[in-house]
Amino acid sequence: MDAFSSFFDSQSSSRNQWSYDSLKNFRQISPLVQTHLKQVYLTLCCTLVAAAVGVYLHLLWNIGGLLTSVASMGSIVWLLSASAYEERKRLILLMASSLFQGATIGPLIGLALEMDPSILLSAFVGTSLAFACFSGAALLARRREYLYLGGLLGSGLSMLLWLQFASSIFGGSTAVFKFELYFGLLIFVGYIVVDTQDIIEKAHLGDLDYVKHALTIFTDFIAIFVRILIIMLKNSSEKNEKKKRRKD
Repeated sequence: MDAFSSFFDSQSSSRNQWSYDSLKNFRQISPLVQTHLKQVYLTLCCTLVAAAVGVYLHLLWNIGGLLTSVASMGSIVWLLSASAYEERKRLILLMASSLFQGATIGPLIGLALEMDPSILLSAFVGTSLAFACFSGAALLARRREYLYLGGLLGSGLSMLLWLQFASSIFGGSTAVFKFELYFGLLIFVGYIVVDTQDIIEKAHLGDLDYVKHALTIFTDFIAIFVRILIIMLKNSSEKNEKKKRRKD
């Protein structure tokens, strides 16, 4: 009993010691790494702006599709194969890849604008909040605390890819499609935490390639945004169908 009482006493004292300053405790992250993270997130904001431009170009000229998807992948491969010293070239390739990626998801965003523009705003706000919360959790956690999840997430992503491959060959049901959406959302939310801690650890070891790190986080952000938007569009269409049936 004394052991249990001492445990709960320590827990209550730790809660009493909590304050707003504890949320700003980044002592485990060196000033150099903090500067690197600021550069990564600033680059991420620029990639999101480039993606928004790509969406706008699709809405103007209907350019999004297979070609822009291939162009985005080609830009990423070119970026990763370029020398780390070619900073300007790699930044241009990153923005080009983001722009092509925005054009690729342009048809989905155009559908959302036709159905209900508020869905698009809600999906972006929801994605931003999820990204901020899980990135913050990774930043405040102990170093390497969540890196072990990388193996589990990799296995889950592999399973998701094989499931999509099987569905494309044998055909998939609505239940399988929903599972892919929600399971994929769970995986990429986990990747936000793992990738953030991986970036921190690599920066501590001297890897300050903010372009590649911004690309990693941008990929997670887009994957989550697309899945949240599809889920909200599907729910909205189901509600509209139910309303029509009630009226009939």
